[in-house]
Amino acid sequence: MNHAEADAALLDPDLSRVQTLDEITVKFAGDSGDGIQLAGQQFAQLASAAGELVRTLPDFPAEIRSPAGTLGGVSGFQVRTGGSGIHTPGDRIDLLVAMNPAALRSNLGALAENAMLILNETAFTAPNLAKAGYATNPLEDGSLRGYRVFPVQIGKLSRGALRGLAMSGKEMDRSKNFFALGLICWLFPRPKAAVHGWIEHRFAATPELATANRRAFDAGWNYGETAEFFVSPLRVAAHERLREAGVYRFVTGNAALAKGLVAAARRAGLHLFLGGYPITPATEVMQELSRLRDPDVRMFQAEDEIAAIGSAIGAAFAGSLAATSTSGPGMALMGEFLDLAVIAELPLVVINVQRAGPSTGIPTKTEQSDLLQALYGRHGESPLPVLAAATPADCFDTVVEASRIALRSMTPVIVLSDLSLSSSAEVWREPEAAELAPFTVHRRQHSEGFKPYARDPETLARSWAVPGTPGLEHVIGGLEKAGDSGAVCYEPENHETMVRLRQDKIARIANDYAPCVLHGSADAELLLLGWGSTFGAIREACDQLLGEGRSVASLHLRHLNPLPADLGALLRRHRRVVVIENNTGQLWQRLRAEYLLDLGRLNKVQGTSFQVAEIVDRAIALLESRA
Repeated sequence: MNHAEADAALLDPDLSRVQTLDEITVKFAGDSGDGIQLAGQQFAQLASAAGELVRTLPDFPAEIRSPAGTLGGVSGFQVRTGGSGIHTPGDRIDLLVAMNPAALRSNLGALAENAMLILNETAFTAPNLAKAGYATNPLEDGSLRGYRVFPVQIGKLSRGALRGLAMSGKEMDRSKNFFALGLICWLFPRPKAAVHGWIEHRFAATPELATANRRAFDAGWNYGETAEFFVSPLRVAAHERLREAGVYRFVTGNAALAKGLVAAARRAGLHLFLGGYPITPATEVMQELSRLRDPDVRMFQAEDEIAAIGSAIGAAFAGSLAATSTSGPGMALMGEFLDLAVIAELPLVVINVQRAGPSTGIPTKTEQSDLLQALYGRHGESPLPVLAAATPADCFDTVVEASRIALRSMTPVIVLSDLSLSSSAEVWREPEAAELAPFTVHRRQHSEGFKPYARDPETLARSWAVPGTPGLEHVIGGLEKAGDSGAVCYEPENHETMVRLRQDKIARIANDYAPCVLHGSADAELLLLGWGSTFGAIREACDQLLGEGRSVASLHLRHLNPLPADLGALLRRHRRVVVIENNTGQLWQRLRAEYLLDLGRLNKVQGTSFQVAEIVDRAIALLESRA
């Protein structure tokens, strides 16, 4: 018996009553003050603990506090869980828990056929219906006839469960998310004790809230047990995990970035320094590091993004693995200092968690529109390595590799994540620092024969002369350098020599890449090509098409500069190539210029990730066309 069966047996000894599903997509939605993120995150963690594969997608309002009950104020948390093939949070919602009419209306377009709707009937009042734009009550007008609708007086019942506590009605309403969580935890049998323990820990500083939330949770559970709405509980198939020893975490992309920086620094034998400034959606990288309180990890919150990268460059000069984290607007401010790191040739990791722009744009929605900024958004000839993470857990591996490149080649490196990865979560085994491959660190320890810009013949990296080491004094700054000496030089020929040398240094990084790996047939007619967070949707679309016997393959790029040496030949092997991006075609432009190929493209700039169906439909149209 697996964990899910054991939990179900505790709930109901007759396992024949439990309906098993291959997968399901559940979304909690309500006003931004309804505790939706908290309930959704806990349900996802419980599903993971039950042995299921899980992907999540938080959905935040764009405004800090829209009027309560309005469409603009709806907050959501989507959880997809199943036994295999779970790479995205799901195209369609199978079960929606809506805490008010606005939450229902804003998610109607994403509902699957015959989806289950658990609706907080208490909130379907005339004023709330009007705020959501309903002329009539959807619980009464037949508009929800295509779904399985379960009206539940969540607000009223949760208040009833808290009767006798010294709390106002408004304070009691803060616990209705736990009533909904309890009901869903009954429907998908989860251990009550685990939630009770989590509530006690989470609200240890406010015992009255812990008591209220526990009561509301139990009331929701008991309602599911006694109401005649649901014929039987549901069970999701568990995933047969590799039983590899280690610490498993339910990790977001931002948490994985922070953990990757720490692991890389410790494996390299260096202190970690991150200089940052809070900005959506990158702030959590700083917050994760600030919680460590370890002497080898230093996090500095600067007064702005310019000071943040300036402090990181100072730390790199002083011998630390230095990093900064920001989003697109912060990257724009960091441009001049980033060029200083280029010409000074200092190791620096710059993390850009992309969001929809330009300017403030839609700061709580996702986009991949900073690629051209990462590649070219500086003055002068200043090439940099650019890497992109594909999944929340892959953020760890990507930032470790970026750190390795920065130290080995003595260069700044840009890591691209985005909002959909930053707050999405999945289960991940955290490796020990000793499990990582050794790092090459060009730290100069002696002064004999010292020339500050003498280079490693393989990588062209200069040595790292840390201040305070006797005999290693040298000129540092933004003026052009004269060969190995590093002295300031304005000679035209020398400038061109140095520009091409720095360019060659970056190009040589591709020599260490592993060969590109296709998913699907090597001679497929159609290749689906992507980078960053499009990975999950592309992989699932490719698997679906392959299951239908289509001639399709997929390829996902981590290294966006320099590009892999074998990429051009691989692209020419396929009759059609479609580049899939959450922008207007930035990688598509780069590849067309690099390889002079007629590439197709599929682009989306709506602040939302690709759905699998969108990619499948485009692929079928191309495969069935005669052009």
